[in-house]
Amino acid sequence: MSWCLSKVSAALLRGSVRTQQACGSLSTRRWISSDSRSPEHLDGLIKKDKVVVFIKGTPAQPMCGFSNAVVQILRMHGVHEYAAYNVLEDQDLRTGIKNYSNWPTIPQVYFNGEFVGGCDILLQMHQNGDLVEELNKLGIRSALLDAEPSQEKK
Repeated sequence: MSWCLSKVSAALLRGSVRTQQACGSLSTRRWISSDSRSPEHLDGLIKKDKVVVFIKGTPAQPMCGFSNAVVQILRMHGVHEYAAYNVLEDQDLRTGIKNYSNWPTIPQVYFNGEFVGGCDILLQMHQNGDLVEELNKLGIRSALLDAEPSQEKK
């Protein structure tokens, strides 16, 4: 049984979370085609969903630390519905998205069709609070706003 299925099974047995939350985004997309490099094709992919990430691996199984960090940051904010494209499955997509954004590395994050940046930018936005504001502009309420305040006062 895969790690994701194990996690989902355990969550269902506990009845504590929905399947989607247990495994992150289950909407990983595969778009392997000969036009993966075309700007029109890439434009369609990034404008199709509010949040789009191009990562190495999948949200359930990121294949590099930077992709994992992006997935974890989104998960921490309660963003479970997003399109994720695995660039390891299609070299043309991997090269094409780098040219499209003029950004040399993967992962890449897009909000409402606009390039946000890579792992370093998303991490910085998370740390300084800008990510909460940007998600709000997308109509997504960050789960961090609902987190219980620390119990330092006693």
